[in-house]
Amino acid sequence: MGDQQDLHVGEIVPAPLSQTGAGTFHVGVAPRHYASTAPGARDPCWGPRVTQWNGRGAWVKTIWQQAIAEFFGTLALVFIGAGSVVILRGQDPASLLGIAVAHGLVLAVMITNLGHISGGHFNPAVTVGAWVAGKIETVRAGWYIVVQLAGAAAGAGLLRLSIPDRFWRPALLGTPTVNHQLTTSGRAVLLEAVLTFFLVFTVFATAIDDRGAFKSIAGFGIGLVLTFDILMGAALTGAWMNPARTFGPALLSGHWTDFWVYVAGPLSGGIIASAVYWLSFLRDREVYAPREEVPIGGGPEEDLPDRDAAMDVSEPGAPE
Repeated sequence: MGDQQDLHVGEIVPAPLSQTGAGTFHVGVAPRHYASTAPGARDPCWGPRVTQWNGRGAWVKTIWQQAIAEFFGTLALVFIGAGSVVILRGQDPASLLGIAVAHGLVLAVMITNLGHISGGHFNPAVTVGAWVAGKIETVRAGWYIVVQLAGAAAGAGLLRLSIPDRFWRPALLGTPTVNHQLTTSGRAVLLEAVLTFFLVFTVFATAIDDRGAFKSIAGFGIGLVLTFDILMGAALTGAWMNPARTFGPALLSGHWTDFWVYVAGPLSGGIIASAVYWLSFLRDREVYAPREEVPIGGGPEEDLPDRDAAMDVSEPGAPE
């Protein structure tokens, strides 16, 4: 326990109990391997399994915990977001403001609550963007999307059970539709792509980039982007920016008109945003591990030594 060891993303090394009073670990998010308490032990698995011994037993975090986090985060986003559309439906400024704030707040709070577990994606466009940039493995990304769709359906189902038919049927349970009196389907795709670009770009800037402000502002920066996106685009497309958010209400209401717009637009915007951010700011930059405040998963390119090891810096008096 007294020996210092190099740390890598996906590895865990306990600090001396005399310093912390318990095992202390630095964990890179979404590693491709998990580490046991045995020094240097690395084993492959489908999802991250982090084992910590603190004198009372072992604590294990698996991909199932990430799935639960993504499920309930997406459920909350759909229940509150679509619910605000059902209750406040209308194009007057007060209604649009209420809908935008409801979406922004629920996303910000759920990312803050669950970002340290799953990354707080709650959106296939975010997951696909992270995958394109190599920040999440293919199997995990696919599992996230499946769980997000299931959470969206559950949220829409719970909303339908909670609100009388006379409220949700006129609003199609919050299912978005393109306002064809004001725009075309092609422009709607472009608008959804641009709005999603801002959202995913902000996710990269605050949560994926280790220099970002996630430690300070948690999910509230991302929630604010969702808020101003809705204020701008709600009158034209609803500004959903999330295929899962559209899928749940569409499935439970049976209304699939323009559904392709809300898949093509957000996915293309998310991919472009991730590519632009990675090529502009991350491609040629060394990233050191461990990172204590990175809520989005790490890819194979992040298996880098910690900063002190890379710079060959050790504390005075540290054992060799």
